[in-house]
Amino acid sequence: MTNPFSLVNKKILVTGASSGIGRSCAIELSKAGAQVVVTGRNENRLKEVAQIANANKSIVVDLCSEDGVSSLVKQLENIDGIVHAAGIIKPFPVSFVGAKHINEVQSINFNAPVELTSLLLRKRKINNNGSIVFISSISSSFPYKGGAIYTAFKAALETYSKVVALEYGEKGIRSNCIKAALVNTKVLDETINSLPPEILEEHKKRYLLGFGEPDDVANACIYFLSNASRWVTGTNLVLDGGLTAGA
Repeated sequence: MTNPFSLVNKKILVTGASSGIGRSCAIELSKAGAQVVVTGRNENRLKEVAQIANANKSIVVDLCSEDGVSSLVKQLENIDGIVHAAGIIKPFPVSFVGAKHINEVQSINFNAPVELTSLLLRKRKINNNGSIVFISSISSSFPYKGGAIYTAFKAALETYSKVVALEYGEKGIRSNCIKAALVNTKVLDETINSLPPEILEEHKKRYLLGFGEPDDVANACIYFLSNASRWVTGTNLVLDGGLTAGA
């Protein structure tokens, strides 16, 4: 009997694969049988991930530029799925937000995945019955102080994903978002370093199952990219260890 969660014979692109959630996705998707293509900005780290994941191809590009997006698409053969894992947070109080900060957060968290997805679809490089996964954040529904710009663009990304689902459903192409809470990555380390220990400990108590691990997100991606989710599109999956269970 065929395993519906298998990614055998599926070619998957993972952005932001040089670290964090993207790194874990590349490795775990490969274990599930996927032919992985990895991309990121850090050449040394990306090379290491490519070796671990036995990647079909490793492409170093900056997706914050149109030239970078165009270069990546030109180097790609047709794919069956994509995980948009590249992103930054950059918290700022609203009174200090300016054009430079908006553009920096927007370029990688919104423009890059949108431009890349749109170009891939325009060039017909996502196969029919393919799957697109956007890594969003629980904060798009539960904003926090300092996160005005980050949360705004994550919310916009979720809306974009739904429109992709509407426009490409007839081709069987699915589009879904993963709304992740705090995951044990460099971002969590930065959060820990920026908060007083007592505040961090109080926040941690709200996670019924503790903070997440990159593999937790990768496993959800495997579901969305596999045939097991063939009837799921235009949705947002909450991964938050129970943080918002009582909200």
